[in-house]
Amino acid sequence: MTRPDPHPGPPPHVLREYALIADGERGALVGPQGDIAWLCAPRWDSGAVFASLIGGPGHYTLTPRARFVWGGFYEPGTLIWRNRWVTADGVIECREALAFPGDPGRAVLLRRVRAVEGDARVTVALEPYAEYGARPPRDVRHERPGVWTGRSGPLHWRWTGAADARPGGDGRRTTGLTAELTVPAGGHHDLVLELSADRPGREPVDADRAWHATQDAWARAAQPLPDCLAPDDTRHAHTVLRGLTSASGGMVAAATTSLPERAEAGRNYDYRYVWMRDQCYAGQAAAAAGAHRLTDDAVRFVAARLHEDGPRLAPAYTVTGGPVPDQKTLPLPGYPGGGDRIGNHVNRQFQLDAFGEALLLFAAAARAGRLGPDGRRAADIAVAAVEARHHEPDAGIWELDARAWTHSRLICAAGLRAMAASVPCPQAASWAGLADTLTARTAATSTHPTGRWQRAPDDPGLDAALLLPAVRGGVGARDPRTVRTLDAYRAELTHDHYAYRFRHDERPLAEAEGAFLFCGHLMALAEHQQGNEREAVRWFERNRAACGPPGLFTEEYDIGQRQLRGNLPQAFVHALMLETSVRLAAPAPSEGEET
Repeated sequence: MTRPDPHPGPPPHVLREYALIADGERGALVGPQGDIAWLCAPRWDSGAVFASLIGGPGHYTLTPRARFVWGGFYEPGTLIWRNRWVTADGVIECREALAFPGDPGRAVLLRRVRAVEGDARVTVALEPYAEYGARPPRDVRHERPGVWTGRSGPLHWRWTGAADARPGGDGRRTTGLTAELTVPAGGHHDLVLELSADRPGREPVDADRAWHATQDAWARAAQPLPDCLAPDDTRHAHTVLRGLTSASGGMVAAATTSLPERAEAGRNYDYRYVWMRDQCYAGQAAAAAGAHRLTDDAVRFVAARLHEDGPRLAPAYTVTGGPVPDQKTLPLPGYPGGGDRIGNHVNRQFQLDAFGEALLLFAAAARAGRLGPDGRRAADIAVAAVEARHHEPDAGIWELDARAWTHSRLICAAGLRAMAASVPCPQAASWAGLADTLTARTAATSTHPTGRWQRAPDDPGLDAALLLPAVRGGVGARDPRTVRTLDAYRAELTHDHYAYRFRHDERPLAEAEGAFLFCGHLMALAEHQQGNEREAVRWFERNRAACGPPGLFTEEYDIGQRQLRGNLPQAFVHALMLETSVRLAAPAPSEGEET
C-alpha cells in the first residue's frame, strides 16, 4: 500500500503551462492553478523554499474555489504575470510578480487578487519549506492583524494580507497557513510574502508602493528594439534575459534544476548558474538589438572572470562569481520522468570555446563603442589563453568527452578575427594570424572526405555546432566547407524545420532526444547568411512557436507530443531567438562580415 503524502500539494503540470516571475536575483514558476511550485531564496542557487515542482512539500498556491478554465498573460515589457481564471460565476485574475529590481538578500513576492467579473472566491495555502523541503516552517506567529511571521531553515519570512489565515499541521508540527478570501466584484486584495536571510524590517512592505516601484523599474528596463520580425516576442525574449540577470551582471542559464530533457534518461541537470558561453550569446544578441545594458552586464561579468581566472576560466560560475558546487542528488521524487540533482559536474571541465565566445562578445561591444579598458585587457587574457591551450582536448559546446572538437577551435578563430576587425591596434595582425593558424590546423585534421567539416579528428559525424563558426565569421560564408556542411546538416539532422544537435546512434532523431531550439535558430541564421531568406524565416517561425502560453522556451522540444523538455526558461534559446529576429529583418551579411 502506498503511504499517503503528509504534505499534499498541487500536482506538477506540463512545462508549457508554467510562467516565470523573476527579479534578477531569483525566479519563481507559477502554474495554472495559481501554484508557485518553484522558488529558491535568497539567490538563484540557494535551496528551494517552494519545491513541489520536483516533489518537495513546499508551495504557495492561490486558486479559485469554483471550477475554472485557465489562461494568462504578461504585462508587456515586464515579467509581471496575470493568471486568469474564468469560472461559472465570473472572472478572477491574480497579478504575480517578484518586486523588481531584486534585493540580493531579500525576496518580495507580490500577489494581487482581482475580481474582474463577480466576486472572487479563492483559497490560499502557504507552505514554505526551506532547503528543497527538508526544513519545515517553525516559530509561526500571528504577529499583528493581517501579519504572520515564521522561519524555515535559514530563512525568515513575513506574510501580509491573510488576516484570517489558519495554521495547518500534520499532527506533529505546523506545515503552513491556509486562508479563504472573498474579494467583492471590481475590487482587489494584496498578499505580500517577504523571504530573507535576516529578520525582516520593522514594517511590512507596502503593496501599493511595491507594485508601483516594480512597474516603474520594468518600464526603465524596457528596450526599444530596431526593426525585427516579431516585435512583441522579441521584446519578451529581452525581458526574460533581463529577469535572469543579477546585479552582478551574471545571467543564469535557467531558473530551475532537474527538469528532464527526456523521461527516465538521466539527462537532468542544475542550470541555476552562469555559463560563460550562454552569457556571451546573450551579450552578442543584445548588441545586435542595441540593448546595451545586457551587453554591458555580459562584458562586466565575463571580463571579471577572465581577470580572476585567466586561462583557467571555468565553464560556469554562480552569479556572485563563485565556483559551481559539485553535483549531488536530493532525496525527492523529482519532476515526473526525472531525478533531482543540484550542483553540476561542469565545474570539472575545460571548454576552449568559451574563450572564443568571450572574444566575440568583446568585439560586439567594441563595435557598439562599449568596450572599456577593463574589457580590452580581458580580451588580451582570452587571446593568450587560446594561444596557450588550443592544442588541449576540451569538453566542447555539448559538454561531452574531452577531445579536439572542431567547433571549439573554429569559434576561437572567429573570435580572433572579430577582435582584429573591431579593435584597431598593433596586436590585430597577430590575432588574425593566430586565427589563420587555428583554421589551417583544424582543416588538416577535421575536414571530412566529402569536403564538409566533421565533429573532431576522430569523429566524422555532423554537428549543429559546426554551423556557428561560419555564422560568426570564423570561416567564409562561401567557403566550400561552409556550404557543404550546411547542406549535409540540413539533409541529415533536421526534420520539418526542427533541428537536432548530432546523431546519437541509429535510432530516429526524435527517439534519441528532442529538437534543440538553439539549433533551429542557428539554422535560420545560417540560411540567412547564404541568402536563403524564405528558408531562414521558415526556420525562425517554426522554432519561435515552440513554447507555451507564457512564451517561454526550454532547451529541447518534443515535436511528436508538442511539449517542452528540460529546464525552464533556457536563456540561450531566448538569446538566439532575439538575435535571429533582429538579424533576419536586415539584409544578409556580405562575404567576410560576421553575424
